[in-house]
Amino acid sequence: MTRPKLGPWLRDEKGPYDGLVVAAVDRLGRNVVDCLNTGYKMRDEGEFLVAHGHEGPWDLNDPADENRFTIEAWGAQMELRAIQRRNRGATVKTRAAGRPKFRPSYGFQWMRNVMGGRIDDVELHPHASTVLQEVARRILADPENTTASSEAARLNRAGELSPADHLAVMYGRPAGGRPWFPTSLRNILLSEAALGYLMHRGKPVIDQDGNPVRLCEGLWDRSTHDALKGALSTRRTPFQGRKSTRPYLLTEVAVCGQCHSRLYTQASRDVPSRYVCTARNKGWPASQLCRPAPLIRARILDEFVEGWFLQRFGDGLIYETVYDPGNGIPERISEIQANRERLRADREAGLYDATDDATWFRERYAAMGRELAALEEEPQRPAGMVRRPTGETVADRWYAAPDVQARKEILLDFGVRVTLFPASASVRMVPGLIHGPERDPLAAA
Repeated sequence: MTRPKLGPWLRDEKGPYDGLVVAAVDRLGRNVVDCLNTGYKMRDEGEFLVAHGHEGPWDLNDPADENRFTIEAWGAQMELRAIQRRNRGATVKTRAAGRPKFRPSYGFQWMRNVMGGRIDDVELHPHASTVLQEVARRILADPENTTASSEAARLNRAGELSPADHLAVMYGRPAGGRPWFPTSLRNILLSEAALGYLMHRGKPVIDQDGNPVRLCEGLWDRSTHDALKGALSTRRTPFQGRKSTRPYLLTEVAVCGQCHSRLYTQASRDVPSRYVCTARNKGWPASQLCRPAPLIRARILDEFVEGWFLQRFGDGLIYETVYDPGNGIPERISEIQANRERLRADREAGLYDATDDATWFRERYAAMGRELAALEEEPQRPAGMVRRPTGETVADRWYAAPDVQARKEILLDFGVRVTLFPASASVRMVPGLIHGPERDPLAAA
C-alpha cells in the first residue's frame, strides 16, 4: 500500500483496474505477510492475480492454490533472508580487510581498475573536496558570522550540487535538483570521515593496533577537525539572529540615523524597492521619536554605497585567512591522544575485561604512550590560521561576485555600515565625511 507506484493503484487513487500481473510471487513481495495481504485483497475485491509459472489466475479460495501461494511467498522471504545474510557477511569481511563497500562520503571517490569491480583505491574528489575545504576555511576564518546555514545558502546560490545530486551525477544518473541543507552540511563537516577514515555506524573502524583505519588522505587534519567542532558548536547569541538571503545589498548593513534600528526593505508591484525604518510602526519603545523615518529607494543607496566603496577600497589587495598545517607533529599528537581516549573509554565501558583483551589493551596503550612521548620531544610548528595575499583586488572580487549576497559579504568583511538620515536632518553623516543637506548627494532622496 505504500509503494510509490503500486500503492496508488491499491489505494484506488488511479481508477479502476482488473487485477495484478507479476513475473513471479517473489516479485509481488519478499515478505509472507505482504504477499498474503495483497493476495487476499485481490480475492476479496474480486480482482485477479496472475503470476508466471501458475496456470491461470490464482484462486485463493481454493485450499491447494492458497497453500501453494503461501509456500512460494515463504520461499521468497527465505531467499531474501539468505541474500541479506550473505551481504552482511561480505560487508563484515570487507570492513575487516580495511576496504570500503558502500557509497563514498562527499568529497571522496572510489577508484576501480575494472568498471563495476571491487574498490581498488580511494581518492579525494577534485571538485567536491575543494568545496568542503573552502566551506571549512570560511567558517574558521569568521566563526561568528559564518555558519552552516549561511554556507548552505551560499552553495545553493552558487549552484553547487548537493551531496545526493553529486553522488547521482558521479554514477551517471541525472541530478534531482535537491538543495543543500544546513544539518547535512554540518554533519559532513563534523564527521571523522573527513579525516579519511573508514567509518561504521558513525565511528572510525579500529585496526588491530588500536588506530583508525585510514583509506586515504583526509580533507583536513585532526586539529582542523577539532577547530571545526569548536566553531560549529558555539552557542549563538540572541543578537546575532538569522542571516537574510534576500537579493538586497544593504540589509544587515544599513541602519537608521535616528533610532539606530536596522533598515528593512519594502516593495510592491507599483513602487520600486526601498530601504525604510519601520521600528516606530512596529511599536518599539526605543524608536518612538523616530520622526520622520528615513526612506530611500534601494537602487539609489546601493549605487551610492557601491561607488563609495570601490573608490575607497577597490584598488586594495585582498588577503585571505587560510589554514597552515604546520609540520604535522601537533596533528599527530592530537590523533594519538584521540586514539588513547577512545581506547580508555572502551576499557571503562568493559570491552577489555577478559585476560587476553586486557593484555592487548596494556600493550597498545603503552605503545601509544611511548610514541606520544617521542613526538612531544620533536620541535613543533603548530597549525593555525594565517593571512596571505590572494593576488586580486577588492574591485576584482566585487565584479566577480556571482550575486548580491556575495557582494554583501564583502561589505560585511570590511565592516562597512551605512547610516541613513532623513532629508530634514541638520547634519548628514556619510562614512568619513560630514555634509550639510545642500551638499549631500542623498539629501534630495
